[in-house]
Amino acid sequence: MDRRLELSLGPHVNGKMADEEYIDEEELYEHHRIVVDPGQAPLRIDKFLNDKLSNVTRNKIQSGIRDGFVEVNDETVKPNYKVKPGDVVVVSFPEPPRDTEVVPEDIALDIVFEDDDILIVNKPDGMVVHPAYQNWTGTLVNALAYHFNNLPEMEGNDGRPGLVHRIDKDTSGLLVIAKTERAMNKLAKQFHDHSIERTYLALVWGIPEPEKGTIDVNLGRSPKDRRVTAPFEDGETGRRAVTHYEVVEKLRYVSLVRCRLETGRTHQIRAHMKYIGHPLFNDSTYGGDKVLKGTIFSKYKSFVENAFKLIRGQALHAATLGFIHPVSGERVQFEAPLPEDFEQVLNKWRHYVQYN
Repeated sequence: MDRRLELSLGPHVNGKMADEEYIDEEELYEHHRIVVDPGQAPLRIDKFLNDKLSNVTRNKIQSGIRDGFVEVNDETVKPNYKVKPGDVVVVSFPEPPRDTEVVPEDIALDIVFEDDDILIVNKPDGMVVHPAYQNWTGTLVNALAYHFNNLPEMEGNDGRPGLVHRIDKDTSGLLVIAKTERAMNKLAKQFHDHSIERTYLALVWGIPEPEKGTIDVNLGRSPKDRRVTAPFEDGETGRRAVTHYEVVEKLRYVSLVRCRLETGRTHQIRAHMKYIGHPLFNDSTYGGDKVLKGTIFSKYKSFVENAFKLIRGQALHAATLGFIHPVSGERVQFEAPLPEDFEQVLNKWRHYVQYN
């Protein structure tokens, strides 16, 4: 079985980085196409694929099915779907096959903290975390390969040295990098146990009501567009996702919100905030790049469009990161200030509220 089925799994201790806010931006690429034999008796799709594909567990296949990597007759199905003669089963992945070798590149890193075991990096928006389709170079991993030798890799994550978790391209902020196998395993367990403290600052449309609360709604790949994370209220589809939020600053038509992740699903904050009716400012994937609140006057529309131009992608920043140091056993906490473009947008809204 192609290793990319591993991408669909949730965080675990020995073999997968935490499923942080990340999703591939392109279409999926077909890796397996199986036409069910005419004499095939009805059989669950997960069991069928387990028999047909080598070196993969049934649990991993079930996760891949739930995340939309498997289609039967051009439609996504549940793990309990029973194949029948003539069914066309397609297994796809977010990127075509490629060598996992990482090319070191001399790219500057904003290092917040470093010791013999861990590295805390403040990732700028616009930087991809690891090489993937259409982004084989210029990534954080390319920079890490240049600046550090022999960073550990999790099993099943070849070509991603040091990574324990990730954030998507246009989200800025803090990432912890493991410099040793021991650090990697200890940190991975904390992500698995949801004991890592992660808070984000997000500029969202409108003012959430109540102004402090918890969003506990399953998230998974949208059956209509697998580049998008969608909410599922049936309690069965997708994976449980929990976001705690609190309004920090109200700016009439937008608000600055602090979000604390209890889980770390793909695009979790972006999808959850849209779910409650408050998409992130300038988030084109989730509809936040349009004027969603405010007046109909052209002057206001022009103001918002100018604010869009100031920031790259969605207004989301990984502001704090806290965990137990994997070697010393002490609690450590790190903070990263808002990037300049995010701060400029905030100040623009503050000025608007004050003078209009």
